[in-house]
Amino acid sequence: MPDDELDVAFELGRTCALAAECGRDLRRCAQMYTGLFPAAAFDTDFYTGMSLAGAFTSPWTSAEGLKVANRAAIWVLAVDRLIDHTFTRRGEVNALVRECLAVADGAVPRAAVTRFLADLRDELDRVKEFEDLKELWRDQLDAMLSAMTRAWVWRDTRRAPSLEGYLDNADSRGSCFVDLSHWIYAGDDWARRHLTELRPVSAHVQRYLHLLGDLASYRRDVSWGDLNVLMLGVDRAEVTDAMARLERESAELIGPLRERSPRAAAYLRRQIGFHAGYNGVSG
Repeated sequence: MPDDELDVAFELGRTCALAAECGRDLRRCAQMYTGLFPAAAFDTDFYTGMSLAGAFTSPWTSAEGLKVANRAAIWVLAVDRLIDHTFTRRGEVNALVRECLAVADGAVPRAAVTRFLADLRDELDRVKEFEDLKELWRDQLDAMLSAMTRAWVWRDTRRAPSLEGYLDNADSRGSCFVDLSHWIYAGDDWARRHLTELRPVSAHVQRYLHLLGDLASYRRDVSWGDLNVLMLGVDRAEVTDAMARLERESAELIGPLRERSPRAAAYLRRQIGFHAGYNGVSG
């Protein structure tokens, strides 16, 4: 085997081993929060996919370094399940949002979902810079929860936004919250000092991922009655055109980051590549 092929194979094998270690942590973590991750919704494939995503988007980071990003990612999906499939009244959604924000501010949690959030908060608090970055983190949490609430209202009232309006609500996906948590916990010094510069780039990638996720989950969303971009009166060609534009624009925004923080730039670029490949969507 040529040396370059050996190097590639070694790197792939190392990353898969990292994903396996991350997967074990996620499964142990989920067991700590009774009822939050029912097996019917969060099966073995779910944890495998989440751990692969973390490992392949940041393969230079240890499993310990990826802990907060991976756990934040499954917490986001647990919240999304509660809002989309458990809560039937706006008051329930609003109550969850209030408790999450209160816990972010230091309140004692009252339910499994907010106990998980409190544990994420406390883990981040081990990073000395978090004291100065806590408001930024809370702001992104608020943006995500507000977007999830807005999406719930759209579905409940059967009000379909425009494609652009739907994209403007991409914080409902939660990847910006995961990114911010990851950079605070495991990012390099430049990334921690320049989070306000990284957030708009992360948000642009999130818009791409928002559409990609909808294309991948369309059949499930139809059967479950979830909101999906293809239910807004736009066809798949319009969505893929928008994705191609967002991918180009994201590449332009990521480019200047390469000299300042090569790993932050690679992390964002790899998110697009990994998720497109994993969901069977070509570039």
